[in-house]
Amino acid sequence: MRGREQVLSILVPGGSGQLGQDLAALAPQAAAPSSSDLNVRDTGQVVAAVTELADRARATGTSPVVINAAAYTAVDAAETDEERAFAVNADGPRVLAAACSSRGVPLIHVSTDYVFAGDATSPYEPGDLLGPLNAYGRTKAAGEDALLGSGARSWIVRTSWVYGKTGSNFVKTMARLEKEREELSVVDDQTGSPTWSRDLAAGLLELAGRIAAGEGPSQRVLHCTGGGSTTWCGFAKAIFTELGADPARVKPCTTAEFPRPAARPAYGVLSNASWREAGLTPLRDWSDALKAYFAS
Repeated sequence: MRGREQVLSILVPGGSGQLGQDLAALAPQAAAPSSSDLNVRDTGQVVAAVTELADRARATGTSPVVINAAAYTAVDAAETDEERAFAVNADGPRVLAAACSSRGVPLIHVSTDYVFAGDATSPYEPGDLLGPLNAYGRTKAAGEDALLGSGARSWIVRTSWVYGKTGSNFVKTMARLEKEREELSVVDDQTGSPTWSRDLAAGLLELAGRIAAGEGPSQRVLHCTGGGSTTWCGFAKAIFTELGADPARVKPCTTAEFPRPAARPAYGVLSNASWREAGLTPLRDWSDALKAYFAS
């Protein structure tokens, strides 16, 4: 069910990020300010932006919705900068929720598989117990709590392993390293679902359209990722293939052999059943999305 976004007036905090830019590209009528233009921690700025959105919607006979793409996503840096990560990932959603609630504007907030411990053996459902392993995950979980306790008409959409054409992401890193190194070691004991930000943006806009039509899902936490799953090593090999490079140049290694400041969940696959049950269009398989990403 695509195509309902034309009846919306949309505000996208974090509009300069990879997801924010894809949302703006797919919904040209959206206001998508960068974090420097709209600081989600600043109550005055947020209230003014949401008020302007609500006024514009009334003037144009459209339905207002906020899609929050603002986030602190530097996973390793958050280990020593948790206060700042918390301000963006938890305080920001709290401020947005208060402003949206007071003006009757629905809010869609993007979260992450990193809120889970990664010790599951089957895809995580929205209601499964949280257990973040790192500072980034803790701040995102706190942001979810802020929304769920706010009284705002809001939905949380968890996703995973997002990549796009802008910003820093795994696909762009692998493309750079393919040119720089003859061989590359990539961890093969962490499993997740790569998600193209453009596909995610289309899904979020479909959800926004459903909400505007009065058909918002009764479940307030949903999962939306690329279909299927792979390891980081498998993902890297697929990227090399799309680049026309020999995937055998990518060598598997363990997490223990490639230590990082922040612990990563070994298993971060999210079940998309809640998305399908809400009548929303499932995202394509991650491998098909990767091909389309390079083709575009």
